[in-house]
Amino acid sequence: MQIGLVGLGRMGANMRDRMRRAGIDVTGYDQNPDVSDVASLADLVAALPAGERVVWVMVPAGAVTHGVVEELGGLLTEGDLVIDGGNSYFGDDKGHAEQLGAKGIHFVDVGVSGGVWGLANGYGLMVGGDAAQVERVMPVFDALRPEGPREEGFVHAGAVGAGHYAKMVHNGIEYGLMQAYAEGYELLAAKDIVTDVAGTMKAWQRGTVVRSWLLELLVKALEEDQQFEAIDDWVADSGEGRWTVDEAIEAAVPLPVITAALFARFQSRQEQSPAMKAVAALRQQFGGHAVKAAGAPVAGDTPSGVGSAD
Repeated sequence: MQIGLVGLGRMGANMRDRMRRAGIDVTGYDQNPDVSDVASLADLVAALPAGERVVWVMVPAGAVTHGVVEELGGLLTEGDLVIDGGNSYFGDDKGHAEQLGAKGIHFVDVGVSGGVWGLANGYGLMVGGDAAQVERVMPVFDALRPEGPREEGFVHAGAVGAGHYAKMVHNGIEYGLMQAYAEGYELLAAKDIVTDVAGTMKAWQRGTVVRSWLLELLVKALEEDQQFEAIDDWVADSGEGRWTVDEAIEAAVPLPVITAALFARFQSRQEQSPAMKAVAALRQQFGGHAVKAAGAPVAGDTPSGVGSAD
């Protein structure tokens, strides 16, 4: 089978390698000529058989993806297929499908999980689109997914948009899990009763109900830097956490854990938190609680003679 792959970044390049190992003929295109197999998107399309072409797009969500889909719409012909495997907003998928469908070009969306470890471990795939088109590229999905039963690592989640919607929810859950592990780490480290924090969390990797791959990665990071001294506490978000919370509001589904985890990332980007300053000021106003002057340490929470509770 032949396929074109647009975008050879951290994940795209590894996906190309994994597909090639499975015997799939992959032509990759990237703006970086050092990693690209062809000089242009037009050259990539020309390297594939007309009417049977499959092009997997693996570029940043939003404007970049829109631009690539539009350019492919002008290069491909009836019967060809475009797969969007980036972290696109699921609401964009319908527009892309209609835009390409007007020219007889098919569209499938795929949520891909696995990161830089996917080359060795395989990728979790959540697919949206027409069943016939999904079946058409099943050899590609089988090459990318982890070894073992197909249903463990692959799902045809539904119609166009379902793959990216499933990946959005997946990433929202990931936010909550990461935050819980991080808070547990901080609490273990906050008291000297536990003298081996990394070892404690490593022991959780086997036999406990909180074992997971994310926990394994946290332990790996702790073993490399016990105090995380080489990294700042600034945490980005890819956008999917925000979309998850937006969808929860739209559907009136309570997501307190995922929402709090998203907001914790926002808080990490503040050198000083205006909100927490307001909380400190309010506590002083109603209860006489001590406040810390900017840049100065504070000895205790409650000044002598004041016992008011929050």
